[in-house]
Amino acid sequence: MGREAECDCEHNGARSRVKALLEPPELILRGEIRRRLPFSDLKQIRADGEMLRFTCGTDRFALAVGSAMAANWAKALTTPLPSLGKKLGISPESVVRMIGAVDDDALGAALASAKAVADKGADLILARVNTSAEVASALCAAAKQIEARVPIWFIYPKGRGRALSENDVRAIALATGIVDTKVCSVSPTLTALRFVRRRGE
Repeated sequence: MGREAECDCEHNGARSRVKALLEPPELILRGEIRRRLPFSDLKQIRADGEMLRFTCGTDRFALAVGSAMAANWAKALTTPLPSLGKKLGISPESVVRMIGAVDDDALGAALASAKAVADKGADLILARVNTSAEVASALCAAAKQIEARVPIWFIYPKGRGRALSENDVRAIALATGIVDTKVCSVSPTLTALRFVRRRGE
């Protein structure tokens, strides 16, 4: 399913040209209208021919994305999102090692869904990092577990102008022989990359 579309947008009866992006948990509009619309705030979602129609508060929207995309987006917007814990691979049987501060409510809730948070016997490692030095430190601290193929998620701030970018995280981690396999939005301010040692190494 396409996750972005250049389309006409009717907003309270006025028509504008926008780029619409589905980036759970938000529908983002850029262009002549700039809005970030949380899925949880969208109501009366429906596909109406080529239009995707919905309301957000007192605002009425209609996006001319085409009949197929309208149906697909309506389904995506009305399907409950998986929990953060599930996206990270945390289950009630998981033992998770946490490196760094738990400074985000969504991250704390995900950890609460695990069987335990402990350094030993971990099935999964979460590393909350803000700088390249912290990425390197986390890799060093978890080296033995990573060698044993325990996956590690690096959780870091979203957005441009941060001290740590996705490219920084990837460059540091790839240099140690691990590869990134997934990306995950943690919260409005945090994102994450998952790494694991290559098979056969």
